Amino acid sequence: MSTSIEESSPVLPSLVERLSAATAGPVHAQGSGGFDLSVAGFNTVTVHRPAAVLVASSAADVAAAVGVAAAAGMSVAVQSTGHGAAPTGPETILINTRLLDSIVIDQQAGTATVGAGVRWQQVLDAASPHGLAGLCGSGTEVGVVGYTLGGGIGPVARTFGFAADHVTEIEVVTADGRLRRVSETSEPDLFWALRGGGAAFGIVTQITFRLFPVQTVHAGGMFFDILDAPRVLHGWRDWVHRIPESVSSSVAVVNFPPLPALPEALRGRTVLHVRFAHVSETEDGEALLAPLRDLAEPIIDTVTEIMYADLGSIHADPTDPMPGAERSLLLRELPAEAIDEFLATVGPAGGLPLVLAEIRAMGGALACGAEVPNAVAGRDAAFSLFAVGVLAPPIADVVPGALESVLAAMQPWGTGGALMNFAGGAEGAPADRVRAAWGPQDLRRLSEIRDRFDPSRLFGAAARW
Repeated sequence: MSTSIEESSPVLPSLVERLSAATAGPVHAQGSGGFDLSVAGFNTVTVHRPAAVLVASSAADVAAAVGVAAAAGMSVAVQSTGHGAAPTGPETILINTRLLDSIVIDQQAGTATVGAGVRWQQVLDAASPHGLAGLCGSGTEVGVVGYTLGGGIGPVARTFGFAADHVTEIEVVTADGRLRRVSETSEPDLFWALRGGGAAFGIVTQITFRLFPVQTVHAGGMFFDILDAPRVLHGWRDWVHRIPESVSSSVAVVNFPPLPALPEALRGRTVLHVRFAHVSETEDGEALLAPLRDLAEPIIDTVTEIMYADLGSIHADPTDPMPGAERSLLLRELPAEAIDEFLATVGPAGGLPLVLAEIRAMGGALACGAEVPNAVAGRDAAFSLFAVGVLAPPIADVVPGALESVLAAMQPWGTGGALMNFAGGAEGAPADRVRAAWGPQDLRRLSEIRDRFDPSRLFGAAARW
């Protein structure tokens, strides 16, 4: 255990000492050697300045820290990888869960039980030798728990649905400091709310979910010259209405920087990236993809048979921390005029300084309710729009406006809601857009459950809505 106290504050010693006495993991205050590392996240725009940060070594540590915070009248925030984290201030205790990194693969049951500090790539690597696969996101360095609580939509989502649909048990610390194990039969209301309702109800320390007997996927991406984008994107739109559930796909207009690390064919270019993933032992993936390949000649074509554990290579999301801003919107339809508006806005003619603007096809298993109903929103949407910009000079001041321009252009076909996974942190979707993804009945039920388990809003800093 390590404890560091900022000398300039007369309040912190009491809090840090109480937190240190109650827990086994390291406790840091601002100014300590371990503070900056313990509050750092993926999005460097998000600034954490909590009164103290606990690097929890166990679920018992989490429960004890919640008790200390409640007694001090403070709020609690949680962070693992820092993807989508919201900023915290001096009225907050931050709990970092990176040390909760246990992974248990039960081959017979076909499940994984993982701690709150585990990232998806670790699960993929642990499950692969058993011929099993988990429903990760497009970026496999994202934390399992936060991603899953937000619903979890990944590269094979049309085939298997949301990650939250396959959770069987959750270990969570609620505002009263109790460590609860919730499931379909144990506190079913809380179990319903956690799967899709996010971190507003407590701090999840462990989660169990089903795995699937998948070892390989026919998957990859095709990069097209932006001049071919109108033909390809219109063709993609027609194609996704005909594909079976075994195929998941998305498209993105990507502005690649002129970096030497990139393939020469993509360096400094604006391209259309078509992503494809096919899971089937009976269908011919190449035959399903052929109509897209006939639309234009790709600059680069990476579609091939890959190991499921390499699923992150499809999108090849960045893994290094960066200052980012993002926006998202669910779309109820994508008519031809929406495609034209999208390209006019995010293509070269629009001149927006964005990294990418993406449209994911939904439907398939995503549109079906979970076997055990949950709070996942957006099942009725046909597509999901997502745009990202980097808040770095000299474009930092104009990126937020550029992102809003994308939403405004696509608003005529939007539902008004956004998936929680794409809500982002401080520079992401506002809470009202996340709430709008739920129907009135589900939103009312979520609010009632939140009032029951966190009436004082101890976890308000962790909630997205």
